[in-house]
Formats: sequence, structure tokens, C-alpha cells
Amino acid sequence: MEAEIFRPKLSNRLASLDFMRGFIMVLLALESTGLYEHLSKASEGTIFYDLMQQFFHHPWNGLHFWDLIQPGFMFMAGVSLAYSLKSQKEKGYTWMTSFKKTFKRCGWLFFWGVLDYAVRPQGLSFELWDVLTQLSFTTLIAFLIFNWNATWQILFCIFLLLLTEILYRFTNIPGFDQPFTDQHNFGNYIDLILMNKINKGGWVAINCIPTAVHTIAGALTGKLFLSNSKNKVKPLLICAFICLAAGYLLDVTHITPIIKRIATSSFTIVSLGWCLLGLSFCYWWIDILNHKKYLKFFLIIGMNSLFIYLFFEIVGDRWFNGYITAISSGLMQLINVPDMPKAIISSLCIFVLEWSMCYFLYKKKIFFKL
Repeated sequence: MEAEIFRPKLSNRLASLDFMRGFIMVLLALESTGLYEHLSKASEGTIFYDLMQQFFHHPWNGLHFWDLIQPGFMFMAGVSLAYSLKSQKEKGYTWMTSFKKTFKRCGWLFFWGVLDYAVRPQGLSFELWDVLTQLSFTTLIAFLIFNWNATWQILFCIFLLLLTEILYRFTNIPGFDQPFTDQHNFGNYIDLILMNKINKGGWVAINCIPTAVHTIAGALTGKLFLSNSKNKVKPLLICAFICLAAGYLLDVTHITPIIKRIATSSFTIVSLGWCLLGLSFCYWWIDILNHKKYLKFFLIIGMNSLFIYLFFEIVGDRWFNGYITAISSGLMQLINVPDMPKAIISSLCIFVLEWSMCYFLYKKKIFFKL
């Protein structure tokens, strides 16, 4: 990872992309502070409890709002890839030069993704479930087919989804021959081979195969935004509604259930639909109608998304959160603040400090990237 010091040309940027990236990172940062857990516990027995459950992954078959965060993250990476490759082409980069640059970036994503889960109290651990590890694979795939015709890229996405269906349904490995059953599916089997362990939460490493569709679709969307097409929102909305209809239809007809933890084809399709719908609205509201006045709060954290993600995943989880909580709770204890408000305020203190770090970097024009 390297830090670049420059003044970003905001006028040439896709403001809706910056907003969505920042919005996702704000949600992830708040989640890392434990805020959603505190609010969920505080809302038990009230009408707000069900709302708070939307900020947690669905236990298995179903879809919560929080299940859309990683697809959104990977979709945004695809859109950014299109803009990055256009910039490289304008600078005279050859395909091989861009490939080396992308391959290096994917290598670093893989490294940081593995490192995120590597250091545990009981020792070192090798795990491949982190979003950065998954993104290292999906980004490389999206790059390799970037210059293909859009039709062929869509057909390749369909192939990835069909491949996922075949692997889960027809491999018939004893003990792992139940395609949509937690701890007994093909993804769990591959994890045993790769890591000699199965994730207790049901997550699997080969999610990178179907979710490559998110990054490829993002790159296609970026191409659309960079094209001379006058109506960019309409095709996005059409694709969004097709994906939503197809994904939910697969689920309600019990052909393929929507399961985020193993990224079933129905989940991948329906989550892509929501990503397309979300970006369509943001593009219309921000870039077309020019509502850009209050974006800075999200832009500040979105411009250093990699830095803040690694910070709250590695430093925050292992030291910073506990340290700040101890200080803030200790001070509030002096004035007898109840436990629940104390926990919520401590989480907000952690977030404010993390946002402030990003603000400091933003003011100094320091932006970390791979």
C-alpha cells in the first residue's frame, strides 16, 4: 500500500460513486464500533427491533439490508476499475502495463485480506473469507475480460452463476452433498481443502466465483457512464428490475434460495439488482440533478476507504476500540451514565475519531491506495 499526496480533481469524478463508496464505508465503520449491537439490544421489545435486524446478516435463507454491503463494495470497485483503466489508457499505458499494475494491486488486496484474519489470540491463522481477499480475485477477472464486448461479458457472468449451481448441486461429495445446507455444502468442502477448517458462520471462500459478477457488472456500468450515451439511467433501471425479478423468482419458486453466506446465484442476481438500483438513484439525484452540497462528510471517508477499512478491522478490533471505550466509559461513569447510553456514546466516540483521522488525511491531501 502506498500513499499519494495530490489534489483530487473533483469536477472530473463521478460524485455518485464517491458518495456510495463513502456511504458504505461509514456504515462499515459504525458497525465495527459495535453500535448496531448496542442499538439492537436497546430496542428489544420495541417496534425498532426488527428495523435494527436489517443491520445484521440474515442467518441463512433470506435477505437483510446488511447483506447488500459487500456486493455494493465489490460493485463500486468494478465501476472504479473502468475509470482507472480509462485514465491509464489516456496516459498511454499498454494492456500489459495495466495488467501488471492490476495484478500487483490484486496481490496487495489478497495480502491485506489474509492479514486481516491472520493474527488471533491463539496464534496465526490462514483464512480466505475477508472481502479484500474475495475482491483480489473478482478484480482480476473483471480486468481480464474488460475489453470484451458487453454481450460476451454478460454471458460470462451467466457462466459463473451456472458454474456455481453445478458445483453445489452435482459434485456429490459424501458429507458435503447438500447444496444449500450450512456446514454440508460444496463450499465448506473446498474450505477444508484450502484452509483445513469450516467457518462456523457458514461463509465460504469460493463466494469469489459468483460475486465476480458484481465487479464485472460494476465495470460495465463504469463503461456506460464513460460512454457518449445520453440516457444512462434507463438501461441501469431495466437491468436492475430484471435482476430483482429473476433473483426473487428463483427464491420464491424454491429453485435456488437467496443465501448470502454462500453467495447463491439467486442472491448474487438480486443483490446486483439492488446495487444497480441504488447507483441509478444516486447518479440521477447527484450527478444529473446536481445535488452535491452535502457529500463532503461521506467523501472524506470514501477517499481513504482502504485505510479506514484496514484501520478498524485490524487496529480498531484489536486495540483502539477497547482503549477508547475504556476512556469514554470511565469518564461517563463519573456522572453515573447508565450502561446502555454509555455503550452507544462510546461507539460514537470511536467513529468520530476514525472519521477525524480521515479528515486529517483529506486536509493534508494524503490518499492511500494500492
